[in-house]
Amino acid sequence: MKRRIQTFVLALTLASPLSGQNAPPTADSTAKGGDVQDHEAQVLADAINVISSRHLSAFHDSTLWEAAIQGMVAYLNDPYAELYTPAAADQYDEATTGNYSGVGMQITLLNDRVTVTAVFKRTPAAEAGMQVGDIIVGVNEHDATQWSTAMAADSIRGPVGSQVNVKIQRAGYDTPIPFDLTRREVHVPAVYAGTMADSIAYVRLDQVRRNAAQEMDDALKHIGDARGLIIDLRQNPGGFLDESLMLADIFLKPGSILASTAQRVPGAPAAQRDTETARDRYPAEVPNLPIVMLVDGYTASGAEIFAGALQDYDRALVVGERTFGKGLVQTVMSLPYGRKLKFTSGVWMTPLGRSLQRPRDKELRPLPEDPDTFPKVTTPGGRELTTAGGIFPDLPVAADTLTLNERALIKAAGDAQFPLGVRMAEFSFKVAQDLMAAHQPPALTQAQLDEFVKSLETAGLSPSVVEAPGVPAYIGWQIRLNIADRMEDYGAEADVRMARDPALAEAVKLLKSVTTQAELFPAAQAEVARLNESASASAGGH
Repeated sequence: MKRRIQTFVLALTLASPLSGQNAPPTADSTAKGGDVQDHEAQVLADAINVISSRHLSAFHDSTLWEAAIQGMVAYLNDPYAELYTPAAADQYDEATTGNYSGVGMQITLLNDRVTVTAVFKRTPAAEAGMQVGDIIVGVNEHDATQWSTAMAADSIRGPVGSQVNVKIQRAGYDTPIPFDLTRREVHVPAVYAGTMADSIAYVRLDQVRRNAAQEMDDALKHIGDARGLIIDLRQNPGGFLDESLMLADIFLKPGSILASTAQRVPGAPAAQRDTETARDRYPAEVPNLPIVMLVDGYTASGAEIFAGALQDYDRALVVGERTFGKGLVQTVMSLPYGRKLKFTSGVWMTPLGRSLQRPRDKELRPLPEDPDTFPKVTTPGGRELTTAGGIFPDLPVAADTLTLNERALIKAAGDAQFPLGVRMAEFSFKVAQDLMAAHQPPALTQAQLDEFVKSLETAGLSPSVVEAPGVPAYIGWQIRLNIADRMEDYGAEADVRMARDPALAEAVKLLKSVTTQAELFPAAQAEVARLNESASASAGGH
């Protein structure tokens, strides 16, 4: 897999210097013996200098230059164009790569104390012996007992190679334990995998970050004799095109088209585009395993490339909701002094030539459309796919919604300014710690749930709201999810989630009913017919 990753060069996000990218001089500028671009740059510089020195209000030069660039970005009428300040550029890099300089732990404010809620493998924190549940009480010479998570994070992070002393309070110890840690580059995982009941492998891909394909490949090596695989791409905003292609390469046959892009040739007229096609290079890792992919309206960009490639080749059944529909390529260029500029530079297509770009206004709201005019393409297996922006699921399943009683609980907590989510997380964390200490799987007893519900009433929430029909069960479901997540048992978490997750439940039901990928498609068609018939009967009953 590492060799596979090194061979791909086509990327959704490009980072390169701007030197050599200027357009050639125009005929007019050549005739006059000067460069129009140089003249215009001088006009802009003089205008900024005049405003900075003579305007009634005082403006710093850097502020005016920033505003000028922002004005150019706004003029592009490109909803994906953006100028990043140095701080924003660092945040962008961390979000898209999962990399940052620190010690490798996740912290959360629980019971008003900054608590370690995850320790990433092969990081300074893990190697030093820090544990989930440790409470941060000091950083270097500072008392951190009253800090927020933001203050703790800012103090613990720092340049690679630098030192930080973190003092923690741990259950069973009378005095704080000091840890001398050397900061280094840390990678936050993009893939979370586990095995559900009935031997169904479950993999959640949060974002198409750097190393996502390698993490997917590693996860597949641990699924054993699974009868099927669910790849959850819901709420995945995408990321790097080359990582998306490598993800598809894991599942498709050598020679298969993974995607193609058309981008403007730098410095050439806008109509002159360079088209590049990426093809699968390596054997499929799990060629005979039935696969279901889960998508929703927040599945976008690189995640759509991945899903579109497998759907085009009949390699995966897609379940859920129509995806966002982002079929444009953004280039991110490094500018001087730590800034970055992002703008749209091309389009990409799925293996069958589908452009998944959904027409939207500048606020990214979908434009009106007529489903009767949507074009179709045919897969190698003879299935018809809609091509009108976004991935249309083979089996449409809407997301679950809260009941009126559940909404009333959340509203009551908000009105009372009661941090319901935080309290559930705190309670779940304690239960998870006890279970891990006893080497027990994720679980929640009825007595524990009753204890928590009673604590909500003690805190001031009305019993009529907390004990309304369905509400205790909803609270218990949320707590069970938190417990499984804290214990990093993502298969158990998926098993719990299924009770309130119709798309996941449909995926599991289908995988339990088949033994091959080919059997999944007619099974899904039968389920579509059943759901439509049920909906018609329900409508007729009213």
